[in-house]
Amino acid sequence: MKIYSKKNVLEMAEERINYLFDEFPNVVVGFSGGKDSTVIFNLCLKIAKEKNRLPLNVLWIDQEAEWKSTVNFVKKIMLRNDVKPYWFQMPMVITNNASSFFRYNYCWDENEKDKWIHPKHEISKKENIYNSKRFHRLFRAIFKVEFKNLKTCYISGVRCAESPGRQIGLTQNITYKWITWGCILNKEMEHYTFYPIYDWSFTDVWKYIFDNNLEYNKLYDHLFQYNFPLGQMRVSCIHHETSIQWLMIAHEIEPDTWQKVTNRISGSNTINILTDKAFKYSYELPFMFTDWHEYALYLAENLIMDETNKKKVLYSLNNYRGKGNRDYSKAGPKLKEDFCKQVINTILSNDWDYTKIANWESSPMVNAWRTFMKKKLITRKNKDNKYIVEML
Repeated sequence: MKIYSKKNVLEMAEERINYLFDEFPNVVVGFSGGKDSTVIFNLCLKIAKEKNRLPLNVLWIDQEAEWKSTVNFVKKIMLRNDVKPYWFQMPMVITNNASSFFRYNYCWDENEKDKWIHPKHEISKKENIYNSKRFHRLFRAIFKVEFKNLKTCYISGVRCAESPGRQIGLTQNITYKWITWGCILNKEMEHYTFYPIYDWSFTDVWKYIFDNNLEYNKLYDHLFQYNFPLGQMRVSCIHHETSIQWLMIAHEIEPDTWQKVTNRISGSNTINILTDKAFKYSYELPFMFTDWHEYALYLAENLIMDETNKKKVLYSLNNYRGKGNRDYSKAGPKLKEDFCKQVINTILSNDWDYTKIANWESSPMVNAWRTFMKKKLITRKNKDNKYIVEML
């Protein structure tokens, strides 16, 4: 349930950021070159100037397989006089969702230096001294070293509208004092992450950008020309599970980037010859299968090359087990069908980390079903209850 305030989202965001600057002696802004981080950067820069807290700390973990437009835009920000750059171009390991054969991409591998998608910049941090190489663990590791024993907040542009799971996570649990819209990086060192525009829509984001005549990543203009939905555009890592469909048009938007990507990222050229429907289940069950479960089993048997991963997915399908071994075996046909569709999406997009299943599991409907199965009282008479009945 949404609770509306008399203040608009801009006023609330400015109020939240002001509070964070007052509460934390060290503020770091995450910048990826995207629309959300563009808003966050400009909001924080404005308040930092007002509070005489310049230069503003700005952090970007460069995943190498980045669009040239994004690299150039981030570089402009990092080279500003009112910015203290934390630009990381160092060895790290990220999931490669373009390939069924090679799960990981080893960014900034010195043995592949002649194939790097773009060069390292002189101001960047090039050595990984943080005792961690997996991308999703790097933020905590970086802060532990760079801001040791310094109370620090990291401000990012994550928004609830992009994921049902985010809406639950950013509105229910206390992170710091009264704040729910964040997460704990390192409680012992007092390192926290906050998302002050968590309640913005993508239209709020673009309104702020255009109202203030802000420079933004022009890659968005190219994606708009190809009629991609505004709320689904991504301008960071080009082989992420939510953006691999951009590989189908990369050769038209940035030919030089495309040539380097195909030489560096396994599976990227295969993606280019597919259609956008190849990454998700069809709305109609293919005629040769009796149900979605049979279709999912077929894909798992024939498309997953890694035997360990194949066994894991087959076990999930045969026992209706989700991420973290969550049990859906007692569910009705509707939920089981939905589960199979998410497994199909996972296989077709090479989602090695099962992000799509995790997002589905955190959706309001599935959460309502789990609440029902735990025998907790459900009083709301709405479509959620109808959905639960269908799933039983």
